[in-house]
Amino acid sequence: MAEDIRSKIKNYQTPPFDSHFPNQNQTRNCWQNNLDFHRCEKTMTAKRGDVSVCEWYRRVYKSLCPISWVSAWDDHRTEGTFSGKI
Repeated sequence: MAEDIRSKIKNYQTPPFDSHFPNQNQTRNCWQNNLDFHRCEKTMTAKRGDVSVCEWYRRVYKSLCPISWVSAWDDHRTEGTFSGKI
């Protein structure tokens, strides 16, 4: 499974269609992939697993989200005021 994920990451171009977010507005998709990345990273770190499997989520939210949002969320996370459940 990890090899399948690594091949998808290697061949990544743009985020594929996600039926959870069918509308043109991709704000929720951006937010959810950001949360999923940090949850995955936290879980894999706790289990001493390979964090590279979380790379897919990072690439998706980096391509969907405006840079200003990502930097603001990173600031909130470091300050301890982030509103999402990670």
